[in-house]
Amino acid sequence: MAMIKRFLPVALFFLAAGAHAGTDPSVSLHGKRFSTEFATTDDQRELGLMNRKAMDADHSMLFVFTDDEPRAFWMKNTLIPLDILYFDKDRKLVAMQLNAQPCQADPCAIYPSGNRSARYVLELNGGMAGKLGLKLGDELTVDGNWGKVQ
Repeated sequence: MAMIKRFLPVALFFLAAGAHAGTDPSVSLHGKRFSTEFATTDDQRELGLMNRKAMDADHSMLFVFTDDEPRAFWMKNTLIPLDILYFDKDRKLVAMQLNAQPCQADPCAIYPSGNRSARYVLELNGGMAGKLGLKLGDELTVDGNWGKVQ
């Protein structure tokens, strides 16, 4: 039963996105669409965008968690500056860490959501949140084929 409770929120989120099952995965903020990769497993979330030398301006990575709690990301072995955006279970923006800098050697800075709980974390190229004029409370839209929930 605990396993069902743990994965039910993610399964429901994927079902909601399934209405657009024929399209490539993407997210939208302020009307701007970004192709996206989903990090839904512990291994995928741990690897994230590490070791990438570049990311297209219209690309992103969405980290999906099964619960709501304060989150903290770091930039170990991440080679590009990123905006780290934290969203609650309703996909409302609750915290931002802007222009987080690459880090290849310890100690690396930690970028937390503060005391705000987040279920989704979106990484964009550093500076993109400012270009979009993002504000707390903005809503994230997710579309496309999410694939198999793991």
